[in-house]
Amino acid sequence: MSENVVRLEVADGVGTIRLDRPPMNALDAAMQDGLLAAAAEATSRRDVRAVVVYGGEKVFAAGADIKEMAGWSYTDMVDRSVALQAAFTAIARIPKPTVAAVTGYALGGGCELTLACDLRFAAADAKLGQPEILLGLIPGAGGTQRLARLIGPSKAKDLIYTGRMVGAEEALAIGLVDRVVDDVYTAAVEWAARFATGPAYALRAAKEAIDRGLSTDLDTGLEIERHLFAGLFATDDRGIGMRSFIENGPGKAAFEGR
Repeated sequence: MSENVVRLEVADGVGTIRLDRPPMNALDAAMQDGLLAAAAEATSRRDVRAVVVYGGEKVFAAGADIKEMAGWSYTDMVDRSVALQAAFTAIARIPKPTVAAVTGYALGGGCELTLACDLRFAAADAKLGQPEILLGLIPGAGGTQRLARLIGPSKAKDLIYTGRMVGAEEALAIGLVDRVVDDVYTAAVEWAARFATGPAYALRAAKEAIDRGLSTDLDTGLEIERHLFAGLFATDDRGIGMRSFIENGPGKAAFEGR
C-alpha cells in the first residue's frame, strides 16, 4: 500500500490507519495515495467497525512534503490537488466512526487529516495549526472548509491568517480537539472499540445524516434524517435492539451488524 507508508492494522473490530514515514510523516504523494487506499480498505472490510488514524508515538503528521512541492508548476498542482483532496475526502467518508489520535505535531495537511475524522484526541504536548500562509499559500486539503465548520469562521480565520500553532489545551478550548489525554492511542482505541459490536448500519446512518445535513439547509437535513431513520427499520439490528429493550431494558442488545 503505497510503499507501506500508510497501512491498515485491524484488531478486535478496530482498524488503525497508521502513518509511517519517519521522522515527521510528511504527507507526500505516496502518503496521500496510501490514505486513499487505506480509507477504501477500511470502508469495505466488514471486520472493521471503527477507525483510529494514528501517526505514532512522536508525531501525527507535520504537513505536506515542501521539498516535493517546491518544484511543482501550476499545472502540476492542478493535477495533484485533485488527488490530495480525494485522499482526505475518502477518510472523511469512511461510513464508520473515526477518531484521530494526535501526538506531537499535526500541522497543515496533518491538521486537515484530523479534521477529516469524526473526533480528535490529543496528547498534552500536541500542537495543531494551519501554517500554509507562512509559505504564501492557503490550506488545500479541506482546511478552509472543515476547520471553519468545526470551530467557527472567526477562530478558523485567526488560525489560517496567522499560521500560528495552538497547544492541546487551547485546541480543546476552541473545539479543535475533543479530549486531551495522557495515552492518546489507547484512549482512541477504547473509544473506537465501543462500536465493534454496535449497530453498524445505524452508526453509518447517524454519520451520514449529520455530515450531509451540515452541508444543506435545515428542511433538507430533516428530510435526509427522515429517510435514513425509516430505512433502519429494514435492518436486523433494529429488531434486535427493540426486542432487547422490551425484554431486558436499554443498553443490553447483542447487535449483529446487519
